Amino acid sequence: MPRHSENRVLPYTPQQIYDLVADVARYPEFLPWTAAARIRARRPLPERGAGAEVLEADLVISFKVFRERFGSRVVLLPEARRIETEYLDGPFKYLHSFWQIEPEGDGCRVLFEVDFEFRNAILQKAIGLFFDEAMRRVVGAFDRRAHQLYG
Repeated sequence: MPRHSENRVLPYTPQQIYDLVADVARYPEFLPWTAAARIRARRPLPERGAGAEVLEADLVISFKVFRERFGSRVVLLPEARRIETEYLDGPFKYLHSFWQIEPEGDGCRVLFEVDFEFRNAILQKAIGLFFDEAMRRVVGAFDRRAHQLYG
């Protein structure tokens, strides 16, 4: 079961990075292998804090001959600067991830963790060959996007 963690310090404000990660609908503009994104539902989640909300989102991931849609529940917690994702439907057995963004010096510290397993053993084995590199590229794409927007 692939699991990946990143811990980076970036020269952007915590709010800038939080806003970038929370804007799921714009992922196809900059995230590798993300062909499409759609927000199916959005509702407030006041019991988790001011401004908290939950999204149900679909992402289409495309890599070579592999093209799959999956749904996830994204919990946005702006007061805590935390974003939690859990799997709803698609090609996975499970998927959990979170982003935690904290102030650090003149920028912010970004903690990212993802853990998932495909239902299809062949896909699972294939992703295992380049998983860590793929996750570094994904996190790097957020860094490059932040530079484009806030640089």
